[in-house]
Amino acid sequence: MTADTKTLAEWAVHERRYLHQYPELSGQEYQTAAHIRSRLQEWQLELLTCPAPSVVGLLRGTDGKKTIALRADIDALPVNEEGDKPYLSKHPGIAHVCGHDGHTAILLAAAKWLAEHRAEVAPNVLFLFQSSEEILPSGAQALVRHGVLEQVDAVFGLHLWKPLEKGKIGISNGAMMASSDDVRIVITGRGRHGSMPHETIDPIYVAGQVIAAVQGIVSRRINPVEPAVISICRLEAGTTYNIIPNQAVLYGTLRAQSEQTRQLLARELKQTVEALCAAWGANGEVVVDWGTPPVVNDERMSRYAAEVAVRQFGRESVAYVQPVMGGEDFSYYLQEKPGAFLFVGMGGENSKYPHHHPRFDLDEEAIPVGIELFVQLVKHFS
Repeated sequence: MTADTKTLAEWAVHERRYLHQYPELSGQEYQTAAHIRSRLQEWQLELLTCPAPSVVGLLRGTDGKKTIALRADIDALPVNEEGDKPYLSKHPGIAHVCGHDGHTAILLAAAKWLAEHRAEVAPNVLFLFQSSEEILPSGAQALVRHGVLEQVDAVFGLHLWKPLEKGKIGISNGAMMASSDDVRIVITGRGRHGSMPHETIDPIYVAGQVIAAVQGIVSRRINPVEPAVISICRLEAGTTYNIIPNQAVLYGTLRAQSEQTRQLLARELKQTVEALCAAWGANGEVVVDWGTPPVVNDERMSRYAAEVAVRQFGRESVAYVQPVMGGEDFSYYLQEKPGAFLFVGMGGENSKYPHHHPRFDLDEEAIPVGIELFVQLVKHFS
C-alpha cells in the first residue's frame, strides 16, 4: 500500500464511521445524501438529476468516449445495534449491519481519488449512490427508469462479504446472486369448535400439507442442477386454543438464479397450492410480490474485473465463488447494461457476526481493497 492509498483508506474509515453513527432507512437517506452531495461538490464533480434521495455524480474523463458506472448502496436496516464499539449507531432501531456504510465510504474515496487525479482518468465515471437496496420499491430500478444508465458502457458494484476470506475478491462469470420474491398463501376453510373437527375444513391442517408439499416443487419439478429455494417463514392462524379458524396465512420467499426457474417456481407453487387446498375442500390463493431479479454478471465484464484484480492484488487474490441465494437489486443495472457485481472478502476475527445480525461489524481492513478495486476498474477501462 502506497502512502497515498494509506492516507485515502484512513480517510475512508473516518467517513465510514461517521455514516455508521447516522444510519437512515431505505427511502429516508436524506442526511446521508446531503453528506454525499457536499463531498462531490467539494471535489467539483457534476451532480445529475435523479430520484431522491439517491445521488448521482459525474466525472468527465480526458477522453470521454466511454462511460463506466460505479455503484454503492446507502441505506441501513431496522435493527437495534448491539455492542460497544465507539461508533455505535446514534439512531435507535436503525443500524448499518450489512456493510452499506462501507460501500458508501469506498465509493466516496474512489470518487475523491479520481477527482484529484482526473488527468489520469480517460473514461467518464458515473458515481451511483443508491437509495433503497434493502426494500421495495428498489432504488436501483428507480434510477434505471430515470435513465441514468443510458450513456453507460459498463456498470460495477461490490459488496463487503463476511463469508469470503479477507483479502479475496469473489467473482462469478454468470449467476452471482438469486432473485428474491415474497409470497403470501391464503388458505380459507370453515372453522368451528376444536372438539368437532369433522364439521370443519381445517385451514391449519391444510397449511401443514401445503408446507410439506411445496418442497416437492424444488425436488421434483426443478432441474436438480438449477438452484432454487422455497422457504415458508411465517404462519398466522387462529386466536385461541380450542377454535379451528376459518383462515390460515403463510408467508415465504422464493429464490432462483435464472428468470426461467423464477417463473417456474411461482407457476408451480400456484398450481400445487390450489390443487391441494381443493382436495381438502378449502380455497387456496397464492399472491407473489415480485422482488428483484437474479444478479447475473456479464461474462466479458467479470473477466475484465478478474484481470484488473489479478494485476493489482495478485492471482491468489481472485476467488471464483459459487452463487449465493441472497438477493441484490444490482440486478436491475445488469439487465440494462453489461457489468459485474463483486464480493470483497472480510471474513475473519474482525467480522465475526453474519450480515444483518445486531452485532455485525465490517472489517475496515477490507476497505482499501474495495477502493483500489474501483479505482483500477476505472483506470484500465477502455
